[in-house]
Amino acid sequence: MFALAFMKTYYLLKIKGKAKIPDYVQMRDDQFTLLAYFRLDRPEKSLSKIGLGEKEQIIISILGEMQFGKVQQVEL
Repeated sequence: MFALAFMKTYYLLKIKGKAKIPDYVQMRDDQFTLLAYFRLDRPEKSLSKIGLGEKEQIIISILGEMQFGKVQQVEL
């Protein structure tokens, strides 16, 4: 219960690429400010930059289940 006080709300948007353009992910905060924009196959550097490197596996598993073009709210 104490850990819940430190959880933040993020919004993920998975974007489908076309032809030579790869798939991308937008990560936004609770005010919908863009925090990170990264390739779906290379999230490590961007997640580390915003301080979520230790939650990379959780985020990758969420993205694996998401549909393209849908915004999903995530508590991390």
